[in-house]
Amino acid sequence: MTAVKFSDIAKGPSDLLNDDYTTKVSLKCKKAAGPVAVTIETNRGSGGALSSKVGTKFSYAGLSFDKVQLTADGGNVLETSLKPAAGVKLSFKGGKGADLGVDYTKGSLFATGVLDVKDMSKFSTSASVALSSGLNLGGNATYALSGKTGISAFNVGASYSSGPLFATVTTASKMSQVNVGVLYTVNSDLTIASTTTHSSSKACDVLGVGGAYKAPFGTLKGKVGSNGIISACLIKEVAPKVTLTASGSVAASDLSNFKYGLGIVM
Repeated sequence: MTAVKFSDIAKGPSDLLNDDYTTKVSLKCKKAAGPVAVTIETNRGSGGALSSKVGTKFSYAGLSFDKVQLTADGGNVLETSLKPAAGVKLSFKGGKGADLGVDYTKGSLFATGVLDVKDMSKFSTSASVALSSGLNLGGNATYALSGKTGISAFNVGASYSSGPLFATVTTASKMSQVNVGVLYTVNSDLTIASTTTHSSSKACDVLGVGGAYKAPFGTLKGKVGSNGIISACLIKEVAPKVTLTASGSVAASDLSNFKYGLGIVM
């Protein structure tokens, strides 16, 4: 098996139940200008005002500028990466904060380290190992460098894949909470998933149960959670390289409070 980053160990069920659902109205345009890719993202606020982000990405002399972005509030984002040796990736992510990171992969091992270089407040690390049995094991920890120094966070997790079944178990809040995710591929068109949390204060909280169906008219997704919110969305390619996502959600106890979202990516 190929090793995965620990932060992605529960990615399958989480992505199916969270991606594409939105209550925003947005337009995202991507255009290649030679070796440079330009992206403009525009969102409509609750009052109707439009705000945009302009970004680009390119590579030069082995250095990848993964994101160079200007935001509507006058902020900016810079993300770069460099691969100085086989299996080693150095990265920098700057915006409201600034993090210097390193990813190391070799065989079935995937290890990471991230240092907050703006405030020098913490160092985070993670590691995961892939086993031939379809099992991934890993953990992460954060060490506080300022204030009350010492280990401020730590968690472990595992994922298991066998045929159409994918299951994950991860901890949160210093192992005081257990998160369980299950993804099952019924056939080439239908996939179902669920996520639950378990702790001493609440034995079981169903965050979401849902699925995705590849219909002739597009991909249809739906989910429901223990909070009573029912959500659905449709993802359809309306033209070559133009994708429309229409989403809606409503509380089962108050059908009058319907919220919708609409996104176009081209």
